[in-house]
Amino acid sequence: MINNKSDYKFYLDADLASLNVGRLSWHYKISNPILNFQRTLRKIEYYQNCRKDILGKIYLRIIKLRFVKLSTHLGFTIDPNVFDAGLSIAHYGSIVVNSSARVGKNCRLHSAVNIGGTPVIGDNVYIGPGAKIFGDITIGDNVTIGANSVVNKNVPSNVTVAGVPAKIIKETPSITNVKGTDKALKS
Repeated sequence: MINNKSDYKFYLDADLASLNVGRLSWHYKISNPILNFQRTLRKIEYYQNCRKDILGKIYLRIIKLRFVKLSTHLGFTIDPNVFDAGLSIAHYGSIVVNSSARVGKNCRLHSAVNIGGTPVIGDNVYIGPGAKIFGDITIGDNVTIGANSVVNKNVPSNVTVAGVPAKIIKETPSITNVKGTDKALKS
């Protein structure tokens, strides 16, 4: 969550890196509407969480109007303070995320994703096109969720899940496992 100006700058930089945008050009609002959406989302988070003065509140209302227009245009329903730093939205299209969900760092979302209920999703999670995640569940770190999967049960870290309902189809070692410092994880 963005709690100060340095957090805000960190989130903006992390989002740029996750979208593989090396340098921000002056015309990004036109040429990259997804980046524009994400930067507007982060600006709302900053003003909502940090700026309690009257000018901050007025500017927050203006930003929210722009945000609603962008959301409608792109097909995104994403509330502020859901995603940690490094959000990467791959494509335009219907993406619906419940405001009670909590998603960790470096999440990559594709089109037609629906996250409902109150899931807690870890860091470095890839959510494939059409995936549905719902319920009061926890998804671990370094998880890949396959296209059109339905996830309604807890998922451990370092796995790939797919199917309806989603099942573990592959266990992948964590970074420390690759270096050989830990034993392979079993679920």
